Amino acid sequence: MAARYAPEDHLADRTLLVAAAYVVLRRDDAVLLHLRQGTGYRDGHWAVLAGHVEPAESVHEAAVREAAEEAGIAVAPEDLHPLTVLHRFERHGPAVEQRVDVFFEVRRWTGDPSVREQAKAADMRWFPLDDLPDPVVPHERLVLDALAAGRALPAVISLPT
Repeated sequence: MAARYAPEDHLADRTLLVAAAYVVLRRDDAVLLHLRQGTGYRDGHWAVLAGHVEPAESVHEAAVREAAEEAGIAVAPEDLHPLTVLHRFERHGPAVEQRVDVFFEVRRWTGDPSVREQAKAADMRWFPLDDLPDPVVPHERLVLDALAAGRALPAVISLPT
């Protein structure tokens, strides 16, 4: 039995699966958001700390790295508490990519969060969960609204776009 999939299993008819780690940094009933700019995706929207999982990196390692890169804080892997996984895909669009977004809640870290990637974030602030700014990246808003309402999030949510 092979330890790896055969190369022909990765042919062009497959979709690309893009994984990302999201860090929902919490301070009591507030959440840290940054205002996206210069990224080409949802610029002008508020968002939690997040980024793509790099090759040979775990989703936990990506979350820790993104928190450091975007906000200058240190998060220990054991302080990443899973919230939910969003599976986003286009039902009627081209079968090009699917997204798997892993959301972690973090209530303990070292350092004072501030904008560290000024080309990608215009601002960073704490907002009460029940008084979020507008607009927030839509799929992130779904998670934040559930937290604000005290609703339990399913382990996995599929969102056709």
